[in-house]
Amino acid sequence: MTGHLERPDWYRDAVVYTLNVRTFNDSDGDGWGDFQGLIDRLPYLDELGVDCLWLRPFYPSPLRDNGYDVADYYAVDERVGTMADFEAFIDAADDHGMRVLTDLVLNHTSTEHEWFQRAREDPFSEYHDYYLWTSHVEEAYNTMNIFPEFEDGVWSYDDVAEKHYFHQFYGHQPDLNVANPAVQEELFSILEFWLERGVDGFRIDAAHPMTLPKGHNATELEDPHWLFREMKRRARAVKHDAVLLAEADDEPHRLHEYFADGEAFDVLFNFVGNSHLTYGIGVKDTWPLHRMFDLLPEPSDTVWWANFLRNHDEWNLLKLPHETLEHAREYFRRGEGEEDSWVFGRGHRLRLADLYDGDHDRIAMAHSLLLSLPGTPIVFSGDEIGMGADLSLPERFAVRTPMQWDDSENAGFSTADADDLVLPVNDDDRFGFHHINVASQRDDPDSLLNRVSAAIEARHRCPEVAHGFFEVLDTGHKDVWAHRFHLDDSVLLTVHSFADEPRETVLEFDAPVGEQVLGDADYHVQDGGVTVWLDDCEYLWLRGDRDAW
Repeated sequence: MTGHLERPDWYRDAVVYTLNVRTFNDSDGDGWGDFQGLIDRLPYLDELGVDCLWLRPFYPSPLRDNGYDVADYYAVDERVGTMADFEAFIDAADDHGMRVLTDLVLNHTSTEHEWFQRAREDPFSEYHDYYLWTSHVEEAYNTMNIFPEFEDGVWSYDDVAEKHYFHQFYGHQPDLNVANPAVQEELFSILEFWLERGVDGFRIDAAHPMTLPKGHNATELEDPHWLFREMKRRARAVKHDAVLLAEADDEPHRLHEYFADGEAFDVLFNFVGNSHLTYGIGVKDTWPLHRMFDLLPEPSDTVWWANFLRNHDEWNLLKLPHETLEHAREYFRRGEGEEDSWVFGRGHRLRLADLYDGDHDRIAMAHSLLLSLPGTPIVFSGDEIGMGADLSLPERFAVRTPMQWDDSENAGFSTADADDLVLPVNDDDRFGFHHINVASQRDDPDSLLNRVSAAIEARHRCPEVAHGFFEVLDTGHKDVWAHRFHLDDSVLLTVHSFADEPRETVLEFDAPVGEQVLGDADYHVQDGGVTVWLDDCEYLWLRGDRDAW
C-alpha cells in the first residue's frame, strides 16, 4: 500500500451513531430539526458513549426521498441552518471528541438540481452529458428499477429536453453519468469541499449502482473501482485520516473489489451481516451467524465491516437464502393493506423494536452482540430506547419519525404545531412517545438506554474486538452464540443467549478471569474452561490475562 494511503485506525475503534438532522431536535420551534438543535443534544450523545456521528443528507432538497434527492451539493438546507451553523456543529462535535461522517449521494441528483435543469434546457450544454439520455427508448438498454413497486422502469420522459433520461432510483432522481470525466471532477470537488469544512469522511450512498451499466448504450467505467480509488486519493490529500464508507449492497463474492486491497473504500456496510444477524436473533437460532461468517471475506488490514442491526431504510432480506427470506417475510410481517410492513419485494419497513415485539431484553442483547463483533458498530438513532415504526406513513418514512425525547408535546422534538412538523411523531399505544422516550429511561439503571450505553462503554474498554484474533466457539446450543478474541496476552470471551429460557454452556477459556466486563450471568472458571449460566436473552463479556498464570 502506498504511503499516502496508509490506513487510519480511528474508525476501527469508533462506535458510530446515525441520525437525520431534520428529525433529531428542533431548536427554534419551526417543526424542523436543525444543527443548533443537534448541538444542544451532543451531551446526550456523549453520555450514550458514541464517538462518531454519521449525518444523513442535510443539503438543499425537495425531500421527495428523505434528502437523497440532492439539489445542491455545496450548501446546507436553510430549514436546518446555515453553513455557519454546520461549522459550529463541527467545532462542538470536536469539543466532545466526536468524529463526523456525512452522507454523499453521488449516483444521482434531484431533477431540481441546477445541473439537470441546465441539461434539459440545452442539449449543447456541458451539463447535458452529466446525465444519460436517449431519443429512442425502445432501443435503449433496460434493467430493473430499484423501486419496482413505484417505478415502471429506468427511463422517464422529459418534456423540456424531449428525450428520456436514465434513473435507477425514483423518476425524480436522474443518474449521473459517472463515466464522464467532468462529472468525476465534480464528485472529487464535493469531497474536498466538505473535508475542508471539517468532516472526517463520508458514507458514499449507492456505491454499487455507480458501478453498473447506465444509459442508452449501457455505458460503464472501464475500471469501475478506479473512481473509488481516486476518491480515496483525493480525500486523503485533503485530510490524511479521512475515511470512506461504502453503501455497497453487492453480491458477497464481489465485495472485496470495493476495498481494492486498501486503495479504495476503508469500510463497507455489512448488508449480509445485517440480514443474517437480525434474523437469527429474531428467530432464536445462531445458524445465520455461522453462514454470515462463511460468506464474508475476513476482516484484515484492508477489509473491514460496518455492522448494524437496523438503518433508516427497509430491512433488506435479499442476502438470505430464498426459503429463509420467504419465512422472514411472514414471520416478522406487521400490518396489512396500505400499512403492510413488506415493501419493495425485499424487506420490512420496521424498526428493531417491531421486529422483536418490544422485548427490551432481546434488543439489549442484540446491541451487546453487535458491539462485540469484529467491525465498526453503527447504532440507529432511537433504537437505543426502543422506538417503533409508524406504518401509517408511506414507504420508508415509517422508520424515520422524529426522536422521542420525553412525553411532552411532540415528544420534546419541537414546540411547533403538530401540523408543522417535518414528520409526525409516533404516538401509537405501544411505541409512541408517551411510553418510549429518553427522559423515562435516563435515570433507570435497568432501562434499554442504559444497557445499550453500558455495551458501548464495554466496546471502548476492549481493544480486543477491533484488533484481536477472532474465533467462534461451539456452545452446544443452536440458540447460544459465543466468540473469543486474543490480543497479546489478553483473552476476551463474549456469550449471548438468543433463547427464551435458561441455558448452560461450557467453553474453552485459557486465562484467569480478570474482569467481568459486561452482563450479569453467572459463571465458573476451572481447568482451562468456563461454565456460563444464562437466563433468557442474557449475555456476558469476560476478559482474562494469560500472563497471570
